[in-house]
Amino acid sequence: MIVNTIALLIGLCPVIGWGLFPTVAAKIGGRPVNQILGTTLGTFVFALIFSFATKTALPEGKDLLFSLLSGIGWASAQIITFKSFELVSTSKALPITTAVQLLVTSLWGAFFLGNWPGVTNKLIGIFALVLIVIGARMSVWTEKKDAQDSARLKRAVFLLIIGGIGYWAYSAAPQATNVDGMTSFLPQAIGMLLVASLYSLFLTVTQKNETSPFKEKVSYLQMISGFFFAFAALTYLISAQPNMNGLATGFILSQTSVVVGTLTGIYFLGQKKTNKEMKVTLLGLGFIILAATMTVMI
Repeated sequence: MIVNTIALLIGLCPVIGWGLFPTVAAKIGGRPVNQILGTTLGTFVFALIFSFATKTALPEGKDLLFSLLSGIGWASAQIITFKSFELVSTSKALPITTAVQLLVTSLWGAFFLGNWPGVTNKLIGIFALVLIVIGARMSVWTEKKDAQDSARLKRAVFLLIIGGIGYWAYSAAPQATNVDGMTSFLPQAIGMLLVASLYSLFLTVTQKNETSPFKEKVSYLQMISGFFFAFAALTYLISAQPNMNGLATGFILSQTSVVVGTLTGIYFLGQKKTNKEMKVTLLGLGFIILAATMTVMI
């Protein structure tokens, strides 16, 4: 009983970390470059301290390469996601990016990893994908449609679909390694910081009228959001261990972070919704969580 309670509490940690991460990043503010630089720096510091504390050595060869590529994929996708936050609110962007990640992960697992064997499982999987699309659409529904808002939403959706490729790399690359998640944690963080640093350097050189993100205080304040992300990533790796919640239950629990992220965006960032919009959004989030549960349990 005590062990199950501890496992559940650890499994809920990613929900808090990943759920609050976008809200904290948006609250601190700054440009997308400030957000990605601070987030990855905070993640790197967190991962470095963890690796030293646990005496975890860096992987070598192919394992190191794919761990780095995993972090590079996430940081590239997160830059795009931060840009989408400039177009639409986090409460609209989060359900969309969660849906995209679930779609990409599910399709990758079904067609390349053979995760949906048999006709029945394939039908359940297809139904789950339909639920994901419906849930994402419901989460961004508005009573009063504005042409400019619709155009911004379409652009944000396009960006988040492109970003889905990077998130896919974040999840898929570690599957090509022979190390556990905690061993790949630090090289993932290094890959993230590398992308953010190069992106920041590129903007510093090309945008002469903008202050370098390396010199802006907000970039370093964003390290706080990085700590939230790193905390979630690490506790998810622990939660997914066979002696804790296991991969399936750990994944299901982590996906409920979209509910936390969406609701904190609405209530703490002032992203207002009408009563009808709120009901439709909650129902849409419910569909996404249900679909995530279905795809994991196939």
